[in-house]
Amino acid sequence: MKKLLIGLLVLVVIVVAAAVILPFVIPIETIREQVIVRAKEATGRDLAIDGDFSLSLLPRLELQATDVRFANAPGQEPADMVRLKELGIELEVLPLLSGNVKLGRFVLVEPDIHLAVDKAGKPNWAFGTPGEAPAAESGAGGVGGPSEISLGEVRIVDGRVIYDDQSTGQKVVLEQINFDVALTGLDSPFKASGSLVQNGEKLELAIDSPTIRPILENGTSEIVMNLKSAVVTAGYAGTVTVGKAPRVTGDVDLEIPSLTALAAWAGQPLEADFATPLAFAVKGALDATGQKVSFNEATIAFDDIKGTGDLAVALGGARPALSGRLDLGLVDVNPYLPKEKADAAGSGGQGSGTTSGSGGKAAAAGWSDEPMDFSGLGAADVDFKLSVEGLHVQELKIGRSALAMTLKNAVLGVDLSELNLYGGKGQGKIGLDASKAVPALSEQFVLEGIQAQPLLTDAAGFEKLEGTGRIEVAVTASGKSQRAMVESLNGKGAIKFENGSINGINLAAMVRNVTTAFSGGGGEQKTDFAELSGTFTITDGQLENKDMVLLNPLIRVNGAGTSDLPARTVNYRVTPKVVASLEGQGGATDKKGLAVPVIIEGPWDNLSYRPDMEGVVKDLVKDPGAAVDSVKDTLKGVKEGGAAGALGKVLQGGDGGAATSGSGEAPAKPDVKKTLKNLLGN
Repeated sequence: MKKLLIGLLVLVVIVVAAAVILPFVIPIETIREQVIVRAKEATGRDLAIDGDFSLSLLPRLELQATDVRFANAPGQEPADMVRLKELGIELEVLPLLSGNVKLGRFVLVEPDIHLAVDKAGKPNWAFGTPGEAPAAESGAGGVGGPSEISLGEVRIVDGRVIYDDQSTGQKVVLEQINFDVALTGLDSPFKASGSLVQNGEKLELAIDSPTIRPILENGTSEIVMNLKSAVVTAGYAGTVTVGKAPRVTGDVDLEIPSLTALAAWAGQPLEADFATPLAFAVKGALDATGQKVSFNEATIAFDDIKGTGDLAVALGGARPALSGRLDLGLVDVNPYLPKEKADAAGSGGQGSGTTSGSGGKAAAAGWSDEPMDFSGLGAADVDFKLSVEGLHVQELKIGRSALAMTLKNAVLGVDLSELNLYGGKGQGKIGLDASKAVPALSEQFVLEGIQAQPLLTDAAGFEKLEGTGRIEVAVTASGKSQRAMVESLNGKGAIKFENGSINGINLAAMVRNVTTAFSGGGGEQKTDFAELSGTFTITDGQLENKDMVLLNPLIRVNGAGTSDLPARTVNYRVTPKVVASLEGQGGATDKKGLAVPVIIEGPWDNLSYRPDMEGVVKDLVKDPGAAVDSVKDTLKGVKEGGAAGALGKVLQGGDGGAATSGSGEAPAKPDVKKTLKNLLGN
């Protein structure tokens, strides 16, 4: 661009010099020809003046030319690099003698300028004049520019500029360019305003400064700039410093009504179809130097997401280093999810777990095999703090949360210091090493006081578990896709839920009537518990639990089994024991009682439950005496009233052993053999 300006300056100087000297001795047509020749010698390009050409010296230098053409570089299209319908110049001559410039008029009418870079990277404004030396910059003590500049009518009328970079395919077309500049002196206010059209949108630009002398003398000037259009509005009010230590300091205001519309206008349309316009606005204090850019006291709005923060980017290292903080209000990401995921979020996570509803479809979809791209983690280093008042992701709802994030050499660390969700709190850490060929992930989380049912319902469409819980998880994984990560998952964890229930199955009723317990007959089925706890390990995506315990006043439940995480299936065996004790939490887990195993199996989104009758029969065949003794031990705790009433209903389906109304007779002693037959469905 510097060479372009130098070339144009040479051209103007030649024209002006010819206009000053030659009119006295040479006819105007000869002057026109000499201007064309000198332009050819200076730039190697042809200059043509096809229209009128006139000049006068007194009382001022006046030059007027129409239909002016300046040739393009050889091999470039179009043939002309610059075309002017009209060029008008009025310059006061006498002020030049004292080093001042008083330009009464400089008007370009319908300039058509084509700037291009060929496939080899050579620009068409590189004139390649032999022996041309670069212009020397004036030092602090050198001779500066003119001591005074005064501009009268300076205008561009209906211009066009085309920039075509053939090496990258980038092309920019600016049309209907109209621009005015006003400056009565270097110490007077400077004003420039105008408009142009790009890709069908009109942009209006205005620049104001109380004085531009400091800028011309490597100092600092105040600047106000405003850009207005239908797709973007921006403003800057501050100072600009030029020289050896350039700096820009001031207030910035940016508003984009729709990022979708802006991207389409810029020729880079967004692939996704979002439910919102993606409106964005930001205000803050900018401080930019050659090595660092900071943006402080910022207020940010992205659709309904509001926030404040500070941001700094250091540019002097091997890669940009970003640091800062961002405090956001409620962040609902559902409007920005791909349409199928947003639809799933809007469905409310339906599906009870026994049938596949819309909530089950998400689970049935399985893990993605699409390669995950973490290359962006190597683009910068980050030290950033983020807080949100709330976060909604599909049906998952998280309260106030805060985290600190570090990124160095493509290794990401996230320290989740505050997490509020579903009545509880949590903390966690996430590590992602993307510096190696195969990304590696690590996670550690502790959640306490969590309400199980709303959490599992919103997160996975699983409504079967109620209670207040504590969850500990520590896992590692590696892989290039989501599925590979799950298949390599290793770790351990523990869960403990208190004062809850398992919905969809009534273990006590199962003992009384197997058919009712699993068919859904007799109303809502559920098993209350005082405690449900267990630990688990994960090896290569296979989760195993051996010590699940459920404590219920009349039921003790032990469980063990596996979950194939890659396949998203469960194979689990629950063994409930009917006991006479009314102890709940804290009760002995080895109480003697009658065991009726339950098999829970199938895909996560469509679990099935059935009694393990085969296991019961095997136990009877293996040791029938032990089974009978177990029932006897259970029935020893049955007494009139209290536990007797409850346990009697479990075992006999009657009134729990209470006396028959009006008979005064004691209830019949339970028949152990009959009870066993009932349990086995005979």
